[in-house]
Formats: sequence, C-alpha cells, structure tokens
Amino acid sequence: MSKSAVDLRQARLSRKTRETDITLALNLDGTGAAQLQTGIGFFDHMLHHLARHSLMDIDIKATGDLHVDAHHTVEDVSLVLGAAMAQALGDKRGIHRYGWASIPMEDTLSNVALDLSGRPAFIFNVQFPTPKIGEFDVELVHESLRSFANTAGMNLHVNVPYGSNSHHIAEAIFKSLAKALRQAIAIDPRHADIPSTKGIL
Repeated sequence: MSKSAVDLRQARLSRKTRETDITLALNLDGTGAAQLQTGIGFFDHMLHHLARHSLMDIDIKATGDLHVDAHHTVEDVSLVLGAAMAQALGDKRGIHRYGWASIPMEDTLSNVALDLSGRPAFIFNVQFPTPKIGEFDVELVHESLRSFANTAGMNLHVNVPYGSNSHHIAEAIFKSLAKALRQAIAIDPRHADIPSTKGIL
C-alpha cells in the first residue's frame, strides 16, 4: 500500500535471522531523536549523527553475533534502515527526491549526492588511513552504506577527496549523508506530485 506525502511518514520493521535480531522504528518527520542499541559503540555514534542532522527519529534495538565480528549486525541494521525508509516514503509523492551536501570535519571533506530513484546504485570513493577506528573495522562504513542504499532504492555517491583521520572521515560521511537525506526527503511546497517524468519512482 502506497503512502502519499500527507500521510504519517513512519515505519516499524523487524528482521530476525540466525545472525541478528533487529527491531527498528523510523519517523522521517522527526526532531533528530535517536535511541540506538546495536552493541557497537562506534556504529551507534555514526547513526546518532545520521538522525541528528537529518532530523529523522531513529529507534534501533539489535542483537547480533558480535562474538564473530560486527559485520552481520552492521549489514543487517543498515538493510532494515533502508527498507524502513522506502516504506516510510511510500510513493514519494511531493518529496524533493535529490539531495547533496559537502561537509567538512577538521582535516576531512565529504561530498554526498543521492537520488531516491527506486533504483539502487552505490559509488564510494573513500580512502581510510587506518584499518580500524578503535575496534570498528573501517570497511564496515562501506558495507553499511551499500546495504542502506540497496534496500532504500537509492543512488548514493560518496566522495572524500582528502582526510587524514579515519574517525573524522567516517563522521563527515554520515553527517553529509544526513544533510543530503534531509534535503531529499523534505516535502517540496511547489510540487505535490511524484518528482519524475515517468510518474512513478
């Protein structure tokens, strides 16, 4: 069932596998509130930036096989978050659709552009100077965003032309993603229809 722009743009989803158990609630028209329990401190930190700067409310409770590593939990949380966004957007009537942001974080600049087209694509031109941020594998930033883009049905392009601190790079990416999403999901007061010449997204 599709939702129009005048409906409540919210979703609540769950996913349970042999590797993870996740419940997630998302409100696109929130205040940036975040309740995050993934068991992965740095990932919670990044998701908090995503909520705060997009003004989406995100509530996540996740348990996973962290005795193996963080991969399955990060991947599955991101898959559920993308699916929740797709559900909350409904038929995408009245949204801006596109978003972009260029965000500095001390030594780092992150550029994100996205299109809520319904067709997933992911470009990630980022070099981290270290393999880990604390106990967090930096490759999981790529895994998280790729999974998110796939289930959200989003073109997501992430480019970091420079940066010397892995924490700053990751944080700048999530902040610029948040700002780009805030723009893309916002309701366009000048155009109440579906923002596509096809008439569908």
